Amino acid sequence: MIPAEDLIALVHNYNPKTNEKLIRAAYDYGRRMHDGQMRRSGEPYFTHPVAVAAILTEQQLDDATIITALLHDTIEDTKSTYSEISQQFGDEIAMLVDGVTKLTNLQLSSTETQQAENFRKLFMAMSKDLRVILVKLADRLHNMRTIKAMRPEKQVQKARETMDIYAPLAGRMGMQWMREELEDLAFRVLNPEGRASIIRRFITLQRETGDVVHRITGDMRKELEKVGIDATVYGRAKKPYSIWRKMQEKEMGFSRLSDIYGFRIITRSETDCYGALGAIHQRWRAVPGRFKDYISQPKTNGYRSIHTTVSGRDGKRVEVQIRTRQMHDVAETGVAAHWSYRDGVRSENPFAVDPAKWISSLTEQFNAEEDHDEFLEAVKLEMYSDQVFCFTPKGDVVKLPRGATPLDFAYAIHTRIGSACVGAKVDGLRVPMWTRLKNGQSVEIITAEGQVPQATWLEIAITGKAKSAIRRALREVDRERFIKLGRELARSGFEHVGKKANDKVLETAARTLRLEDRQTLLARLGSAELSVRAVVQAVYPDLAPKEGESIEPKRAVIGLAPGQSFERAPCCQPLPGERIVGLTQRGKGVVVHSIDCPTLASYEDQPDRWLDLHWHSGSHPAAYTATLELTIGNDAGVLGRICTLIGEQKANISDMQFVDRKPDFYRLLIGVDLRDAEHLHSVVTALAAESDVAAISRRRETALSIAQDSAAE
Repeated sequence: MIPAEDLIALVHNYNPKTNEKLIRAAYDYGRRMHDGQMRRSGEPYFTHPVAVAAILTEQQLDDATIITALLHDTIEDTKSTYSEISQQFGDEIAMLVDGVTKLTNLQLSSTETQQAENFRKLFMAMSKDLRVILVKLADRLHNMRTIKAMRPEKQVQKARETMDIYAPLAGRMGMQWMREELEDLAFRVLNPEGRASIIRRFITLQRETGDVVHRITGDMRKELEKVGIDATVYGRAKKPYSIWRKMQEKEMGFSRLSDIYGFRIITRSETDCYGALGAIHQRWRAVPGRFKDYISQPKTNGYRSIHTTVSGRDGKRVEVQIRTRQMHDVAETGVAAHWSYRDGVRSENPFAVDPAKWISSLTEQFNAEEDHDEFLEAVKLEMYSDQVFCFTPKGDVVKLPRGATPLDFAYAIHTRIGSACVGAKVDGLRVPMWTRLKNGQSVEIITAEGQVPQATWLEIAITGKAKSAIRRALREVDRERFIKLGRELARSGFEHVGKKANDKVLETAARTLRLEDRQTLLARLGSAELSVRAVVQAVYPDLAPKEGESIEPKRAVIGLAPGQSFERAPCCQPLPGERIVGLTQRGKGVVVHSIDCPTLASYEDQPDRWLDLHWHSGSHPAAYTATLELTIGNDAGVLGRICTLIGEQKANISDMQFVDRKPDFYRLLIGVDLRDAEHLHSVVTALAAESDVAAISRRRETALSIAQDSAAE
């Protein structure tokens, strides 16, 4: 464990004005609180907070962040309290420690809905003070470095969580070194054989080609010296996980990969960056399509650098990054550069991004998402994205994630332009909406009055902003239809308890359910976001149908006119839960058919007779007959077992007819009274599992065949 004085010395190296007394007090307090606690490795538990603090000193962070690291587990794992920390170390540190504690309690690898809600909490915590997530990332990094002490199944869970959430988040914050190490540590757990294989191939390659990194680094220094540029050149082989990911993306083996080495040139000025680029391109051939200028178009997290890929005479490709020292500092620490200290004062780095503005830009578009799955999708899209830069016809730059389409481009400019988009031109040529945009392309959006977003756009757009705007627009388009359907649902629901769904009743229900107005209530009712039972209960709690109460068969269908009766079509025998449509019949009321019934084809030229109907969403009694056709073995006891199986599923046999008798098999029709389509599925599944049932299907006939059968009788 690092002694207190050594930790203070690490801070003192970059911040001579550090509050040594307060750091020493936090060190002593944390050690005292964790006294007697041990890690799974057998080490004293306090070695972990100290290691986390040491990781943060590498980023030259302020005293408050270092002290938070020392105390980050005290509230959760010891008898320490928020008020005690606030009293001894101040409100700022107490708030930070509490924030880290809350983050630790989030189960980010849980189910999708919980994970989405936890992401909301994660971003809320980040928006209050980004240093909370800096401590949490350092905490996760040390836990991954020492993960071997954990149980194998726990190692896999933590590694997957790291790969899916913490590594991309570190990358999104600009802390590329941490992202790479987290990915590599997780890769070691999730795919140890793959990682070992890549390392073995690296060793073999180095034995065959010699020290490529040292040779190319020397060549680059000579080229820069020729043009009088003073720069530092670093070179390294890329991390195993980075290489493995390239192998997966490009679907090629290790031997076919070219750019497995990366080089970094650190210059004194921005002008020298472009001078170095020219020197490198003069000496080596540039690879087309592999140039990115993040100096003139920086990333949202403050990252600035020139990226280029060049190839030598042997065809081997190497990636080169060129930046100034200040740009490099931000590239190493990302958003954390805002709190970096040098010589006792906060570092005045002109490229450090304002954390408040960064987190605001990241979370702004997610606030509009009401659906958890949509929110999670938007967050993951943004966190995993790399960027491309495209231009408007006027030359303005639009930043988009890799894989973005002209539709994403349109919504990035303005929601109104996106919603009215009917086409696009890329570099002057008309292209399909699903075209993937590339760096440097000029995009012109073609719009038209009256155009509205289409549901298929959700499959074309990839940005969270575009998808969110499209969904909102689709909800508005559907609103009128939902209101109409909701009115019918409300009318039927209130009629069921002997009441009328007039405007006053609906307004009362809306107020009780804390909705804006009755239109909002009807829209939510029609879109199935709200149940009829909940609406009735809001006004008449004593009359509302109880959970599980069966719906009378004569009230089972919604969409009929008051007093209008219905009957189920014998041809398709529709069941509750299936999509249905009604046909008006003279003197017979309405005949209800399944939406896929072949009989409906003969009524296509009579649209005035069609009614849009729906089954009531509540619980139905087992009063709806469906006919099953079975082929069963002709053995003793088989028919009895079939009847027993049907009875075990709480279904009643209302009819039975033998169609064909053979020496070894019987074919028969069984009429079964069911609750709904799900009940039918349960019965069919149970019968299909019986070894003596050779075949089973639902029997459906056209109206013509039924008429012919009746005539034959």
